[in-house]
Amino acid sequence: MPQQTPSQARVIDPILTTVAQGYKNADMVGDALFPVVPVDQRGGKIVSFSREDFRLYATGRAPGANTKRVQYGYASTPYALEQHALEGQVPFELMQDAAAVPGIDQGSIAVMKTQNIIALRTEKARADIATTAGSYGAANKVTLSGTDQWSDPAASDPNGDIETAKDAVRAKTGRRANTVVLGAAVFAALKVHSKIIDRIKYTGRDVVTTDLLAALWDVRQVRVGDAVYENDAGALVDVWGKFVVVAYTELGSMADMGLPSYGYTYRLRSYPIVEQPYQDRNAKSWIYPVTDELSPVMAAADAGYLISAAVA
Repeated sequence: MPQQTPSQARVIDPILTTVAQGYKNADMVGDALFPVVPVDQRGGKIVSFSREDFRLYATGRAPGANTKRVQYGYASTPYALEQHALEGQVPFELMQDAAAVPGIDQGSIAVMKTQNIIALRTEKARADIATTAGSYGAANKVTLSGTDQWSDPAASDPNGDIETAKDAVRAKTGRRANTVVLGAAVFAALKVHSKIIDRIKYTGRDVVTTDLLAALWDVRQVRVGDAVYENDAGALVDVWGKFVVVAYTELGSMADMGLPSYGYTYRLRSYPIVEQPYQDRNAKSWIYPVTDELSPVMAAADAGYLISAAVA
């Protein structure tokens, strides 16, 4: 009899696993740049693509001549999934009290809270990749300073900076950027920026929203990274800082192979999972183990543009 894999050996709770897989923290926006791609192995090669779509091939063929061939896609740098696992603990007393109140499911709450902690770690990993200036070419990044920063509403030009970013992405990939991710402090500055307000005043709206910015910048989506984490000093820090990332990304899958999507999050298929809860008699608690295996990767740096220090 063949040996079971670790995932086969686990006893999975299908109901709570559905809770974990369906849970999504609205404050986290990393999936806009690094959409999830299910994989069946814990390691492999990042699938990358070159510029076959833009080359003028000699496609003409004489009778009897061989037909020319073109190959798409190649395996580039390796990736390895990283396992993240935590156990949610619910004391018997809380479980008993919740049972007396209709509609309160402490098991699902424990799973969602635990999954939220794991998701925050993933969000930070995605942000670290996206906001590392060294990952981008010289033409695909800028660091603003002084009056160019968007916190100066009189002199700065966020609309022009976004257009410059979109043009840079198109120049390298042939695709116009369709996604903008803003740090929370950047969005706060844009909401009171005179050039933004002047552009939207004809819409009948007096409040700057992400939907209005998406329409103004002609992109599919604008997302604001509101997630925060506690640093070593005990202070809460914005995960996405004062950065802006402008990118072309394909959401959901790699079904349309060959598009130069900015990034992916490779995740083991059917994860995250919740194992069967068990009782810890010594702690007088129910324990809910949650496990996820994933790895965010930047697949095409040319499909992104980084604006650092967008606000002071």
